Amino acid sequence: QVQLVESGGGSVQTGGSLRLSCAASGRTFSTLILGWFRQAPGKEREFIGGISASGGRTYYADSVKGRFTVSRDNAKNTVYLQMNSLKPGDTAVYYCAADPTTYISGFPRTTFDYDYWGQGTQVTVSS
Repeated sequence: QVQLVESGGGSVQTGGSLRLSCAASGRTFSTLILGWFRQAPGKEREFIGGISASGGRTYYADSVKGRFTVSRDNAKNTVYLQMNSLKPGDTAVYYCAADPTTYISGFPRTTFDYDYWGQGTQVTVSS
């Protein structure tokens, strides 16, 4: 079992930055693949970025590539999402998720791939 708790959401103006954190407990953190998703009102939850268990590889959706950065600190059992150049279209509830599966290749990008989820944190970007 894994417990995930996000923090760091809030309101920001266009062009601003936020850093989300997600603290994990309950399982060896360094064995988990971690993903970030978001869900805007009336839309499906979408993958925006993720990081391998070792932290050596990161993956991003095209919509955030170059603006968002996923990182992890295995000593602190925490994964981060640094969001820069925020736009109103980034407004959503942001979730971190954990996948204990070991993949030979590829990276999990769908909600069905992840077994554990945080409660979400709201990010609002105003114009």
